[in-house]
Amino acid sequence: MDIQVLKEIIREQKAVFEAEGSERLVEREALKKVSEFLKLPHVLVISGLRRSGKSTLLKQIRKNFYGNRPVYYFNFEDERLIGFVAEDFNLLYETFIELFGKSQVFFFDEIQNVEGWELFVRRMYERGFKFIITGSNSSLLSRELGTRLTGRYVGLELYPFSFPEFLKFKGVIFPEEPLTEERGLIKNAFNEYLEKGGIPEYLLFENAELLKTFYDNILYKDILVRYGLGDEKALRELALYLFSNYATEINYSKLQKLLGLGSANTVKNYIGYLENSYMVFTIPKYDYSLKKQIYAPKKVYAIDSAFINLISFKFSRDRGKMLENLVFLELKRRNLELYYHRARQECDFIVTENERPVGAIQVTMVLNGNREREYGGLLEALEAYDLDRGLILTEGEEFEEIVKDKKIIVRPIWKWLLE
Repeated sequence: MDIQVLKEIIREQKAVFEAEGSERLVEREALKKVSEFLKLPHVLVISGLRRSGKSTLLKQIRKNFYGNRPVYYFNFEDERLIGFVAEDFNLLYETFIELFGKSQVFFFDEIQNVEGWELFVRRMYERGFKFIITGSNSSLLSRELGTRLTGRYVGLELYPFSFPEFLKFKGVIFPEEPLTEERGLIKNAFNEYLEKGGIPEYLLFENAELLKTFYDNILYKDILVRYGLGDEKALRELALYLFSNYATEINYSKLQKLLGLGSANTVKNYIGYLENSYMVFTIPKYDYSLKKQIYAPKKVYAIDSAFINLISFKFSRDRGKMLENLVFLELKRRNLELYYHRARQECDFIVTENERPVGAIQVTMVLNGNREREYGGLLEALEAYDLDRGLILTEGEEFEEIVKDKKIIVRPIWKWLLE
């Protein structure tokens, strides 16, 4: 690695990283978890979708927890680092000291771009250095962390803006007990959130071409190039299918025939690559038999409403499914173990702890005329897993009642998102 180029990159990145007032910064809810994790000596690993705000979160961590104390920041996404290899980490550290003096804290952005990075991190960690690192590929991070840093790291997944973060971005006040006008403004913002999603940079500029560039970069850089895939057409068709059929069950064998891929296992791998890059998520059907869980169809969900509206076929934008996808993402933010239920009827989400069901959630636009159907799936799940209460999330209804000795709690989605 050329030392002069390295110095230039370090200086430029430091100026951008420490610049004040260059963007509308919404304080992320993840900072609450970060404050607990920073009390530990462990490496803090922040993973999530590209452009979901990881670099901004690093800025907030520096500002909130390190103030004017010196830290070393480096973003491995810079195209001038094409030749940077693991052996260059020592040179990077030496250059940091030369330019800024000694520090015990490293902020590394998109570190998965350098193979073997974990060797340097482990060596320096054992010498008492602190690392806060980000990455956009859950599989690469977990594999490297698991083999070299077992027991030495804590992980945090960052998603696009939650609804409260979106409200802060839009400048909408949301007190615990909102009055009529405040409720109206919150509901108006909720409709916008459902349409535009929570990707910070897209919300800042609202440019469809920018969003398409994000999407293309993930498919090309994070999947096609990284995994050495030769069939770009098949990957794009699969992504289009998944974004057009979110909140539904998928069958690998049917997708293999539809897309003309080599085998159902190839489809499974491709979906795995999309999951590793945080583009889509799958959840299994709950069953007490692990074997049945493995072989049952999975349900797929998308990372953000903006991608759904950009990529999917227009006829696939079912508002009920959009609401279900939104609820799924919030449950992921709350770090819950999720399944779905299907027997005679379906329940959207089964929440588990240690693989045992502890909650059931159904999502629907409205209950008017649908009560028997919506209650049916929820009640079936409550009975199957011996649960005494269930939650139904709708656009606006709010009440509680006892049905067949089970407590049914009905809440507006917007209000639940603010809890």
